[in-house]
Amino acid sequence: MSAPIVIHGLFLTGGRAVTINDEIVGLVYDDWGLIELLGWAGLYDAEHCLEDAQWIEWRGGWPHRYRWGYS
Repeated sequence: MSAPIVIHGLFLTGGRAVTINDEIVGLVYDDWGLIELLGWAGLYDAEHCLEDAQWIEWRGGWPHRYRWGYS
């Protein structure tokens, strides 16, 4: 079974789409935005789930990267 939350690859303009159970819930530009979005969606203690593969799958790029380049 895959993780219910997927952080998708980078958009050319920056940011990453987030889906929960295959439903698009938003676009995030940093970890803080992701934590806020997940909290809004009802995930308690979201900041501790970012590295938990049972909850979150990072696709199409390095985890915690939200823009192209080295910055």
